[in-house]
Amino acid sequence: MVGKTIRLRRIFDRSSGKTVIVPMDHGISLGPLKGIADIRATIDKVAEGGASAVVIHKGLVPFAGEAIGSKLALIVHISASTSMSADTNYKRLVASVPDVAALGADAVSIHCNIGGGREDDMVSDFGMVSDECRAMGLPLLAMCYPRGPNVKNQFDVEAVKHAARLAAELGADVVKTNYTGSIDSFREVVKGTPIPVVIAGGPKAKSEQEFLAMVHDAMQAGAKGVSIGRNVFEHEDVVAMTRALSSIVFEGMRPEEAYRR
Repeated sequence: MVGKTIRLRRIFDRSSGKTVIVPMDHGISLGPLKGIADIRATIDKVAEGGASAVVIHKGLVPFAGEAIGSKLALIVHISASTSMSADTNYKRLVASVPDVAALGADAVSIHCNIGGGREDDMVSDFGMVSDECRAMGLPLLAMCYPRGPNVKNQFDVEAVKHAARLAAELGADVVKTNYTGSIDSFREVVKGTPIPVVIAGGPKAKSEQEFLAMVHDAMQAGAKGVSIGRNVFEHEDVVAMTRALSSIVFEGMRPEEAYRR
């Protein structure tokens, strides 16, 4: 567990205990989107904006640049599916924990959706990966969402609470999940799991103010940070958006102040 503790210090700010993670693992699922076609340039921008870590797949690590390890922690994602799959919610393992360790990463990231037909396979993979991470001293970030035919509303507080708790029960060190829409409801999610909770950004937001207000409210509810991709790397000014997020997460700045910063 000492190894996990040391590596988590690279992901979470030591004074605040918070983190700003920018996932850029979308290339497998959606292709070279705006903002991640040139992965190194965008990684440099989020580093300049004050992000804590990025999430990428193993094949892009050699192209990530010098910000990794100097300004940013590296989290390698090991689950994948494409938007052209017959079941986009089923995420298969595409790398192993030893692969991630060999790349010099600070943590492993895995995706697990509950409520679908292949939930049992993803839960089984999750348990195996968790055991390997513990043995190798690598923290595990679990992206856990209620998604599938048995889920009526993926933002329902009971469903999100269940997904977050599953992550803790299976040994994750951090869970990324959906924001439930209000401070009071998301506070229930945070209270229901003993591990740090960070919020996903979801689809591209309608407005920057609305997006930053969501982040601010999540922090008020007890979130330990964010793990937000498209609302950052698809923004016209990646540095400014990352800086705004960092101001809210680390400094407690109000969204209207962060937006003007």
